[in-house]
Amino acid sequence: MAATKNMYEFTYIITPVLTEEQIKDTVKKVKKVVENGGGNIIEVDEWGSRRLAYQINKKRNGYYVNMYFEAPGEIVIRLERAMEIDDNILRYLTLRMDKKMIQHYQTRKSKAPAVVEPQPAADAAN
Repeated sequence: MAATKNMYEFTYIITPVLTEEQIKDTVKKVKKVVENGGGNIIEVDEWGSRRLAYQINKKRNGYYVNMYFEAPGEIVIRLERAMEIDDNILRYLTLRMDKKMIQHYQTRKSKAPAVVEPQPAADAAN
């Protein structure tokens, strides 16, 4: 019997003392945990370095990453365990999206401005 897949929003904060390469590796590692568990990553949005509301482990900044994915519920347990073990992760939050949240996400995505490629300028001399 196939497990039903739920949609999740997963936000996590990476310690700011890492290099860009180490941050990319951490993001890849989180993606791999989801994919290896049978999940389908929909979107990964890296918000970048931001100031924390309060100090965490004597750090005032953190690198925020927000990810949307579909997966069976069992993957969340493995994903959160991986976050607990990883010293580079300061905090994380997993939300299972209900119908209202999914509808809001789809509406927001449909209203997002399309990325338009710059067109070469026509001869202004004509």
